[in-house]
Amino acid sequence: MLKTGRAGLAAMAGHDLTLEITSWSAQVEVPDEDAGGVTAATVTARLDLGSLAVREGSGGAKPLSDSDRRDIKKTIGGILGDGEATFASSRIVRSGASGGAIEGTLTIKGKSQPVRLQVTEPQSGKYRGSATIQQTAFGIKPYTGFFGALKLKDEVGVEFEVELHDDQAAS
Repeated sequence: MLKTGRAGLAAMAGHDLTLEITSWSAQVEVPDEDAGGVTAATVTARLDLGSLAVREGSGGAKPLSDSDRRDIKKTIGGILGDGEATFASSRIVRSGASGGAIEGTLTIKGKSQPVRLQVTEPQSGKYRGSATIQQTAFGIKPYTGFFGALKLKDEVGVEFEVELHDDQAAS
């Protein structure tokens, strides 16, 4: 999920959005313990930017309509295009018994930036993570409307949850 926020004089008119990337794939490779185990694992992901769907809009002067959702998807498509974003891990850091971070490189629209994903394992084989990215770091100008009075904040929250099957679970 991607979480956006709003700013500017007309912020009350806009919505904080929750967006979902509905088409994505990821691969996690965990070597045997004698080869480093979880801390030597690699994580890669491909995210289809054309598959972004508006799941929720909170705040705003009026509730988010289906027409608003279509307009937002069209606007996002104009900004991001139909390409893909990719992530490749470079380091995994364990912290405590059920948490840590995955450090790596996120590439959007041909621009790459380092990203640190904070990750927890609330249940065996189930992982939740989050990060904050800045659109401008990837050459993306945050959306503005109403002649600049409504602005999308530069920071976008990223949240994910994945479940690895028993034959794939990290140990």
